[in-house]
Amino acid sequence: MNLKIAVLAGDGIGPEISRQGVNVMKAVCEKFNHTVIFKEAICGADAIDKVGDPFPEETYNICKNADAVLFSAVGDPKFDNDPTAKVRPEQGLLAMRKKLGLFANIRPVQTFKCLLHKSPLRAEIVDGADFICIRELTGGMYFGEKYQDDEKAFDTNMYTRPEIERILKVAFEYAMKRRKHLTVVDKANVLASSRLWRKIAQEMAPAYPEVATDYMYVDNAAMRMIQEPRFFDVMVTENTFGDILTDEGSCISGSMGLLPSASTGSGTPVFEPIHGSWPQAKGKNIANPIAQILSVAMLFEHFDLMEEGKLIREAVDASLDANIRTPEIQIENGQKYGTTEVGQWIVDYILSH
Repeated sequence: MNLKIAVLAGDGIGPEISRQGVNVMKAVCEKFNHTVIFKEAICGADAIDKVGDPFPEETYNICKNADAVLFSAVGDPKFDNDPTAKVRPEQGLLAMRKKLGLFANIRPVQTFKCLLHKSPLRAEIVDGADFICIRELTGGMYFGEKYQDDEKAFDTNMYTRPEIERILKVAFEYAMKRRKHLTVVDKANVLASSRLWRKIAQEMAPAYPEVATDYMYVDNAAMRMIQEPRFFDVMVTENTFGDILTDEGSCISGSMGLLPSASTGSGTPVFEPIHGSWPQAKGKNIANPIAQILSVAMLFEHFDLMEEGKLIREAVDASLDANIRTPEIQIENGQKYGTTEVGQWIVDYILSH
């Protein structure tokens, strides 16, 4: 297979983990006789510094003409600490999703047997947790009408039927491929937008009779994720709730550095780790590359290259079992491995198996 991949390394630890993702992809393509062409592009704070735009037109064109985007992270403290900044790195991420028509964010939440002790929850609660959060990405408060002055501010949480139907279709189809259980998360007891979500979900559910569909208020869902994460199989929700719940879900595994995600829709799909740019770790060779590497597995699987994705997952599991880990998940008194060393170990495993 021939693949054209846009590589957006971004800010902070982005370039370091991006290199490991690219190296893993090259190794898999070598192993399975695929051809891959990478084209790098700027985004985030890096792009603001260079051209004044966090998602410049040239970057958009590179993404639009690629088969997939391998994205890393954006964000920089100089913008976080300046509430008056008119342009922010995160605006580039929102622009990318909007311009590429990426309305569905797919975030798997899973645990690793050898890392159960790293979870802030008891091992018996998280052991076996394996679910997917599907978050609507291009609607709701993040994109609705906004206003702010010194006395008043508002953000409009608006959704239309077509926006809701298309994300629910994605969710029902994922549930059909998994354990056939879908939880629709909303706040229908308070919000009109949530009542429309629930109404449409109830209308669509009979088309998927094999799927057990239930409905849960977002506050209850947040509590249930901590109390009983194994309850969930596929969870679907709107943009703001999804942003919060997916970060909560990431804690279950014990490290945000372990979980990948995909954003899909009508345009070029984007594959990325769920964590941010962690600027404090920039250049220190301590960032965990596994989330980035597993996002490469999701990329291959998106194109039905399942054996390729399986080998990457096997290599990641083997690295964790062998204690080839970055500091935040290393066992006590274990050997120290950096971003580069973990990535290289996984590449070597792929090429030798």
